[in-house]
Amino acid sequence: MNNENKGGGSSLDRRHLLQAGLAAAFAAPLGALGAQAFAPQPIGSGIDFSEFPLCRTASDAPALTGAPRKLKLSWNAGAVCLAPLPVAIEHGFFQKQNLDVELVNYSGSTDQLLEAIATGKSDAGLGMALRWLKPLEQGFDVKIAAGTHGGCMRVLTRTDSSVSRLADLKGKIVAVGDLAGPDKNFFSIQFAKLGIDPIKDVDWRAYPGNLLNVAVEKGEVQAFLSSDPLAYLWLKDSQYKEVASNLDGEYRDKSCCIVGLRGSLVREEPQVARAITQALLDAAMFTSQNPTVAAKSFQPYAPKAATLADIEGMVRYHTHHHHPVGEVLKRELKAYADDLKSVQVFKQSTDTAKFAERIYVDVFAV
Repeated sequence: MNNENKGGGSSLDRRHLLQAGLAAAFAAPLGALGAQAFAPQPIGSGIDFSEFPLCRTASDAPALTGAPRKLKLSWNAGAVCLAPLPVAIEHGFFQKQNLDVELVNYSGSTDQLLEAIATGKSDAGLGMALRWLKPLEQGFDVKIAAGTHGGCMRVLTRTDSSVSRLADLKGKIVAVGDLAGPDKNFFSIQFAKLGIDPIKDVDWRAYPGNLLNVAVEKGEVQAFLSSDPLAYLWLKDSQYKEVASNLDGEYRDKSCCIVGLRGSLVREEPQVARAITQALLDAAMFTSQNPTVAAKSFQPYAPKAATLADIEGMVRYHTHHHHPVGEVLKRELKAYADDLKSVQVFKQSTDTAKFAERIYVDVFAV
C-alpha cells in the first residue's frame, strides 16, 4: 500500500458504505435487459412546439404521414448523458415526427449493439463515439447521423493525492472499467498530446466499474477513469477530486455520444432516418434549455443515490446544446479517427477521411 492511502478508520468505513450504496443503486438500471416500451404522454402545455425543430438544418420536411412508423432504439438506460431519450418519449418529440419509438435497454457489448442495429434487430442507437468508431472500422452497416452532447468522462483521484494534472500520471497505475472503453481511449489521446506514451508510460489496470474508487483507496492505483453518473456522485465525496474531463480544452466543443442508424433504413427510408434524428436533436436542445424538466424525465433510470438536483447538475454539465450534423459531424469523426490512429487503436493503414465519409450520413440533405 503506498503513502497515498491514508485516512482514519471511521472515514474509510463511511467511504466504503457510500461505495456499497452507490454500487447497489447503480446495479439495477445497468443490469436491466430486454425491450421496454414507453407510451408517450400528451404533450405538455408548457412546451411551445412552434419553436421546434430547433436543430433545423437543410431540411424543413414535414412530419411523416400515415400510421406512426414503429422503430426500435437501443440505449443504456443507466447513462445519464442519454437523458434526451426519455425526454423525447415523455414530451412527445417522437410523436411530433409521427414515430412510435420503443426504447430497448441494451446492456450487451458495443459490438453486439452495433451488430443488432446493422442486422435490423434495432433501427437506431446512441453510444459513445470513442467506443463505437473502432468496431465501425471493421465495417458494420451503421451510419452516424449526429452528435448528441459533449462531456461525461472524468479522471478522479484521492483529494490528498499529489496527482493534480494528467501529466502527473506518467509512470503511474490507472484503473479503468474497460480496457477498450471510450474513457481509456480518450485519455490515452490526451496523454499522447502531452508527449506521454499511453502504452509504455501508463500502467492500465481493469477493475469492475463500481469498485474503481476502492482501487485508489487501497493504493493499488493512483487514479481511475469513470463516467457519469458514478463519477459525478463520487465527486460529491470530499475524499475525491477531478484531475481532468473530456470537456477540457479543444474537446469542449466535440461530441461524446453519437446517433447511429441502421444502414438499410437510411437507404430505403431516408425520411424516417431524418425524422428520428430530428426528434433526437430537438429533444437534446430541449434538455439543454430545460434541465430541471429533463432531470425529472430521467429520474426513473438514475441511481437511487442520485437526487433530482444531482441529475439536473449532470444534465447541465453535459452540453446537450452541442449536436453536429453534416460536414461538421464528418470533420469530428475524422478528427477522432486520427486521434485513435495516433494511439494505435485504429489500424495505421486506415484512411481516416474515407472512413469518416463511409460511416457518416447527412440525413437532412434528403
